[in-house]
Amino acid sequence: MSEISISSEVFDGAVMSDGLPTRQRRWAMLTYLIGLAMSVLDGNIANTALPSIAVQLHSSPKTSIWVVNAFLMSVAICVLPLSSLVDILGYKRIYQAGVAIFTVASAGCSLPHSLSTLVVARVVQGVGAACIWSVSAAMMRYTYPRTELGRGIGLSGIIVFTSAAAGPSIASGILAIASWHWLFAINIPFGLVSLSLSERYLAVAPGTRHRWDFWSAILTAGTVTLLIRGIDGIGDSAGVGMIAASLAGSLAFGLALVRRQLALPAPMLAIDLFERPIFALSSLASLFAFMAQGLAFVVLPFYFIEVFGFSQVQAGLLLTPWPIAAGVASHIAGRLADRYPVWMLGTLGTAAMAAGLVLLALLPGHPAVFQIVWRAGLGGLGFGFFGAPNNRAIVAASPRERSGGAGGIGTMSRLLGQSVGVSVVAVILGLLAHGGVNRRATSVALLCGAGFTAAAGVISSVRLPHFHPE
Repeated sequence: MSEISISSEVFDGAVMSDGLPTRQRRWAMLTYLIGLAMSVLDGNIANTALPSIAVQLHSSPKTSIWVVNAFLMSVAICVLPLSSLVDILGYKRIYQAGVAIFTVASAGCSLPHSLSTLVVARVVQGVGAACIWSVSAAMMRYTYPRTELGRGIGLSGIIVFTSAAAGPSIASGILAIASWHWLFAINIPFGLVSLSLSERYLAVAPGTRHRWDFWSAILTAGTVTLLIRGIDGIGDSAGVGMIAASLAGSLAFGLALVRRQLALPAPMLAIDLFERPIFALSSLASLFAFMAQGLAFVVLPFYFIEVFGFSQVQAGLLLTPWPIAAGVASHIAGRLADRYPVWMLGTLGTAAMAAGLVLLALLPGHPAVFQIVWRAGLGGLGFGFFGAPNNRAIVAASPRERSGGAGGIGTMSRLLGQSVGVSVVAVILGLLAHGGVNRRATSVALLCGAGFTAAAGVISSVRLPHFHPE
């Protein structure tokens, strides 16, 4: 089947226009959103099944957590090297490879009879997810005109948030009628559909001619692995020596990585893009915002269950307004970001998110459900209103041929921010919750999250005020 024409002029397979015509754009986004939804769901859906997996595979709950950790570690290690490959090979090839790997790995996850084989399959599945996530910025730049970038980013945002919100419910529904193996097997038909559509509808994106740097990939893996190991050690109450050694090793690998990147004409870690003020400030604001959200998503279940006495099911439902509100706000704010200054939208969003976290921290001793729901919804609304415009700024501030590297930086800001947020919760609970979770510890954690959000808002407000979507 021949490629659908995406512009009035195509030269040597390279796109010569700004975005796709409307009809092709819709099909291209459907193709991408199928893969995005699959990968986001599988990043969350396995959590619900961990007790069943542990029992059926005769493993301890602590060991079964590697079903989740293996996926996340694989994504974190691979996303930057794969983002570099996006610029070299073109986003379409990387996306197709990612969906194929993810689909095959999903079949592998549905078959194993031991925890070790499931963990290996999850590692491979994480590689596929990293491919899908690494093309996000390039997908938007080659699919939407520059003047409509916010619309595409907002649409992808609503898919991410609603997929994350629906994960526990979908998992519970599947587990009610089938074994946990079907949590992974259900991806197979969707992956095949996305692959079929991708060949016809995704834009043909040219690659660059620079070489992929193997040693940069090794240094990146060392930096990320040791950093996450050190951060996790704080939450696990690991020895000071182990934590210090991991963080020091990560710093050493990181410095070597930066030094190597400075000598490369097209670095794998796109540090040259930080010379652009909008890109640098938007990436830093993203880091702080995800620190706050990562913190909130960990501490709120403890808050609802241990402090207020809600059940696990009720706590999950009380947390749901956050991702739902974030998804809706992301879609709206993405459209607004094409018309209004990004710094203004981002500042308003972080103000609402910080207010939501403060109000949650100050809940009365016996809150009604509605009192919790609207505060959680306000926090999610603010996060979504900040996220889409901020992502638009990151994408628009980078050259189209460097959009893979820009996407990698954006994904790493999210992963690192969430990891740091989780570790902050662990430290606060360790210091203030001796013998169990209490009101003081959870409230302090939420106020700390509000502080991170305020920092993101300050950074958003100092982005060049005259910057406006072109």
